[in-house]
Amino acid sequence: MRIFAPNLVVAKSRFWYFMSKLRKLKKANGEIVSLNEIKEKRPTKVKNFGIWIRYNSRSGTHNMYKEYREMSRCDAVHSMYQDMAARHRARFGSIHILKVVELENADQVKRPYIKQLLTKNLQFPLPHRVPKTKGKKIFSAKRPSTFA
Repeated sequence: MRIFAPNLVVAKSRFWYFMSKLRKLKKANGEIVSLNEIKEKRPTKVKNFGIWIRYNSRSGTHNMYKEYREMSRCDAVHSMYQDMAARHRARFGSIHILKVVELENADQVKRPYIKQLLTKNLQFPLPHRVPKTKGKKIFSAKRPSTFA
């Protein structure tokens, strides 16, 4: 079972919560043998992640699929928690992560806000830049204008 938690105590607590939901098992009748932190295979590569979640809101229980573009699986889950807290006021305890999948090719990406970042020669504008001109004096009597 893969559990995303900020520390070991919360991870153990979430494990027993999910085990009691899945099987007829209490903490007194079981034992956690080991806890392993899963490291990312390539932490310097930017990847796309799809996350299936179930969360409780004030009006009921909802299923949701969200996509994030992050460096690691843990970063994507962290972004999902921040996004859900901001957009839906859903707290950590009310969100259940069902599945986290790395989207290898661009055909698997569904959301337009992630698709726009997959173009081949993506460039971002650099506003407020002072153009460098050859032979210009280093010091000037007036401030440079950075608005184009």
